[in-house]
Amino acid sequence: MLKSRLSMRKVEDINGIDTPRMRFVLRGKIHRATVTERHPDYVGSIVVDPLLLKKTDIWPGEKVLISDADNGARFETYIFEGKEGSGIISVNGGAAHLVREGDKVIIMSFELTDHPIKPKVIIVDEKNRYVRDA
Repeated sequence: MLKSRLSMRKVEDINGIDTPRMRFVLRGKIHRATVTERHPDYVGSIVVDPLLLKKTDIWPGEKVLISDADNGARFETYIFEGKEGSGIISVNGGAAHLVREGDKVIIMSFELTDHPIKPKVIIVDEKNRYVRDA
């Protein structure tokens, strides 16, 4: 199945050879989560409530892009699971200098694919509880 999909979406490269076109597309997004903690002396990562990770198909250890809606900062880090149901969003390591507790952040994961996919996007409340799909 993969081979047939790849053969359907080709683009001619500079040498005139058809090659598959791969793109990074949004796969999962937690929209406007509230930073609950920040720990600059920690090794790194962002700790997220696993209930939110399951809803967005974001895995522990996965690289994510974080955008701070309050100050415009953007950074990449990786996911750690927090305590289920805690609502934790803890930014750690050097990235902790880019956010403040209470900031609204957007947590995004991406996938390399040769075809469009429907991302899993969720809206959370001020306590980082799932409200609805976007």
